[in-house]
This record gives sequence, structure tokens and C-alpha cells, in this order.
Amino acid sequence: MIANPLIYLFVLALIASGFYIIEQRSKLKLFAFVPPVVMIYAFAMFLASMGVFAQNDEVHSIYKLAKTNLLPAMLFLILLQVDLRDFFKLGKKLLIAYVLAVFSIGLAFIVVVQLFGFNKEIASAFGALVGSWMGGTANMVAVGSALGVSEESFAYALVVDSVNYTIWVAFLLFLTPFAHIFNRFTKSDDLGSKIETIGCACTIGAKRYWLLILLAIVVSFITQFLALKINLLNSTTTIVIFASLFGILGSFTKLREVGGSNEIATTMLYVLIALIGSQAVIESFWDLWVYVLAGFMILLIHFIVMVFGAKLFRLDLFSISVASLSNIGGVASAPILAATYNKKLIGVGVLMAIMGYIIGTFGGLFVGNILVGMAQ
Repeated sequence: MIANPLIYLFVLALIASGFYIIEQRSKLKLFAFVPPVVMIYAFAMFLASMGVFAQNDEVHSIYKLAKTNLLPAMLFLILLQVDLRDFFKLGKKLLIAYVLAVFSIGLAFIVVVQLFGFNKEIASAFGALVGSWMGGTANMVAVGSALGVSEESFAYALVVDSVNYTIWVAFLLFLTPFAHIFNRFTKSDDLGSKIETIGCACTIGAKRYWLLILLAIVVSFITQFLALKINLLNSTTTIVIFASLFGILGSFTKLREVGGSNEIATTMLYVLIALIGSQAVIESFWDLWVYVLAGFMILLIHFIVMVFGAKLFRLDLFSISVASLSNIGGVASAPILAATYNKKLIGVGVLMAIMGYIIGTFGGLFVGNILVGMAQ
């Protein structure tokens, strides 16, 4: 049993880095279906369930300290790469498709959680899932922390996210050859074949890791200090919001050109996932099928609204598919789907997905609080 807090952190860091190295070096196809974050969480949770990590005051204290400091630092760094100016260059139809995707996802969560009558704990877990399906795993962690989702419920949300996301990616890729049929149905132009190459908001330049780490630590300290003075629903919500705002503001400066923010933010995210998993002891996954079913119903409602919106605004299949997957799949999959239509359009998928880093946190907090408020 690991009772020393430093050894506890070392083991979690080893787990996080181990799966990252395996993904990068092995090129296993398994990672296309089960993301590294899921494996990191599952392995840390397995060790916790086996009693490897001691549940003493020292371990709980270092868990809370590490999570509180890493969360705002990660959000700040991951938002530095967002370029709002490039996003608004996408064009009218792509922007409409993106807004429609965000709206339909939020609406679907509200309808399904109300229909299933989930309690506040599960509703808050689905609130965290909103963060993921409007942004990414980083947003899921941020929203889940702000809503006070327990480690056990976070495990349910993470599994639902992985299962439903995998099938949704396959479904959207399956639809690609039928784009011309869908476009005739909506009476839209084939935007995917006409639009010019759009650059992505990726970071460039030298990787000044130490500068970024120092800035992230400073932002973490400032956000926690502000949380003591200003209360927005709760302390964690305040930290999340201010860290996001600092990241957005930083993206308008030369900090966006300092390479390496995404790599450091991803490292912090993996450690956060391992931390949360190390405190989750799951006794039974018997009810998991209910949550997976709820996830599919959310996707069904989202799909129906997107098709209706495509008909109303004369949107093509490329626009609504990439807009959908940029929310639900994020940077890892939206560019791949865009490339199946035209390799020159990879930047469109990247821009939409990166925009989710902003929308995912604020949208997840907004919808998540609605879900918790109407829960039984």
C-alpha cells in the first residue's frame, strides 16, 4: 500500500507518462477506439479499487493540492492556442453549423436528463459530459470539478464519453460517401469542395517550456486568490472561469506564438485524470448501460436537430458533420473527418475543435447547472 504522498504522485505521473509513451511509440490501433485518458483513468481506478493507494489524510491532502493547482494552469495553457480571429473567418454557413451543433447538444442533454429523471449526482456527471461534448476532456475535468462530481460518477461519464464517441465517429465517417444525396435533400452547395484552405490556430515558434510553466503557476496562484475574494457559485467554478478568461486574453498576445502550450497542458491533463481515477473506487458497473443508452439518445436528438437545421439553413453534410464532431470528438478526430471530404479542409476541423476549448467550459457550466437544478 502506498501511503507516502510523494510516492503516490510519482506513481500517478508514471501511469500518465507510461500510457502516453505507449500511444506515441506503439501506434496501436486500440488507441483509436480507447483514448489514452480512458486507459489512464481505468488503470488508476483499478489500483485504487485494489487498495494500492492508502486513504489517509496525507494522500487526500496532496490529491486536493495537486488538483487545485493543476486545473487552472492546464486551462490557461490550453486556451492560449485559440485564435478567435481565425475562427470567425470560417464563413457564414460553417459558423451557423457550429452554433447549431452547440445548441442541439445542450438541448439534447436537458431533454434526456429530464426524461431519465437522474438524481443530482448523475445529473452533475452528465454536466461534466456536456463539457466534453462541447469541448474536450480538459473541459470535462474543469466542469466536473466545478460541479463537484464525485470520482465514481466521473468514471461513469468517462465511459459513456468513450463508448458513444467511438460509435459517433464511425457513423459520421460512414455518411461521407452520401454527401451528394444529403446536399440535394437540403438544397445546399457542396461547401466542402469549394472552400479554400483555412489555416489552423496551432502554436508556432520555439518551445519555451519553462516560461509557459512559470506563467501557468502564476495564473494558478492568481485565480485561487481571486476565488477567495469573489464567489461565482463556488470556489472551483470561480477558478475555472478566471483561468479560462486569462487564457483567452493571453491568446490575443504574443504568448500564442510560444510553442509548447498544448504539450504541457496535455501532460497536466493526463496527471489530473490519473489523480481523479486514483480516488475512484467502483463497486459495480451494473447500471452503466442506462447511462450509455442516455448518451445515445442525446446523440439521436442532436442528429435530428442538426438535420432539421441543415434543411432550414441549406447546410451541406460536410458543415454539420465537422461541426458536430469538433464538439463531440475534438481536435483528435474533427480534422480526420474534414480530410475525408478534402485534405485542404483539415484546418477547418482544427479551428472548430480548438474553439471548443472555450465553449466547452462555459457551455458545460451553463447546461450543467441547469441539469443539476432540475434533477430529482
